Amino acid sequence: MKFSSTRLFRVLALIIAGTLAAHAAPGIKLGFLVKQPEEPWFQLEWKFADQAAKELGFTLVKIGAGDGEKVLAAIDNLAAGGAQGLVICTPDTRLGPGIVAKARAAGLKLLTVDDRFVGANGQPMTKVHYLGISAGKIGEEVGQTLAAEMKKRGWTAADTAVCAATFDELATAKERTEGAISALKAAGFPASRIFKAAQRTADIPGSFDATNILLTQKPDVKHWLVCANNDNGVLGAVRALEGRGFTAETAVGVGINGTDCIVEFEKTKATPFFGSMLLSAKSHGYETAKMMYNWIKDGKEPALDTRTVGVLITRENFRQVLKDQGLRD
Repeated sequence: MKFSSTRLFRVLALIIAGTLAAHAAPGIKLGFLVKQPEEPWFQLEWKFADQAAKELGFTLVKIGAGDGEKVLAAIDNLAAGGAQGLVICTPDTRLGPGIVAKARAAGLKLLTVDDRFVGANGQPMTKVHYLGISAGKIGEEVGQTLAAEMKKRGWTAADTAVCAATFDELATAKERTEGAISALKAAGFPASRIFKAAQRTADIPGSFDATNILLTQKPDVKHWLVCANNDNGVLGAVRALEGRGFTAETAVGVGINGTDCIVEFEKTKATPFFGSMLLSAKSHGYETAKMMYNWIKDGKEPALDTRTVGVLITRENFRQVLKDQGLRD
């Protein structure tokens, strides 16, 4: 059988292509696991992780897991599916040692996001790669904003009190509220007028119930400053304040996240929810996925500890800031 030069070239090209394909590295696949997939913040993290996957050409497996059993099963499934890495916001930071052991046994590179693992000794696992929020600094910015609003409105310390809706079971949450309290004290607000409302659950109902108890105990306070570890903590407190007749003129709340408060800003009439420190979901989604991809592909190990900060959004500027952050068209 005779081959024309053109046909021979095509055959050789196919043989070479097949040889290269046989020796090519398998496609890069990584998992991105979050604890509350229904929450706007985690939806945004996934959105930006998807963007990284499309731009860089890797496969992203998005997983929602609300408890330890589901997390461990997800790691098994990722390993069986050929994944090489996992970015995770764990449903419980105390699962850290078990997750690390499971990932190591499965041969998965591991990067934690948002909440840092806690070891058996109760201390942060600083040897596990982490990208998170500079929680204390974010909290301080909340406290500084509250102090500035109080001064702007001419409120006195004698008529004003602070409601700090706390959830100290989570280290990151505690750092945020403690940061806000320390900034208020630094601004001259008396410690005796700062009250903690301990939440049973880290959500709107949990904050609502805790704040109602505090308001019953302090019926003579004319003005309230409100902080919490996230938007939902402040929103719960705001709902409780509104139930006692407080308005945007008599109470000020500043949240953290900037993703769960947009409906509040879009209301026709202003509420005591004054503002929120918008965190960078893009950094937490896009950058972590990119860091993991580069670690798998090129062996470029990320820093053990990377922190992000926030920007204040209010009813006046939130649309423009969200647009600038790529969160709105």
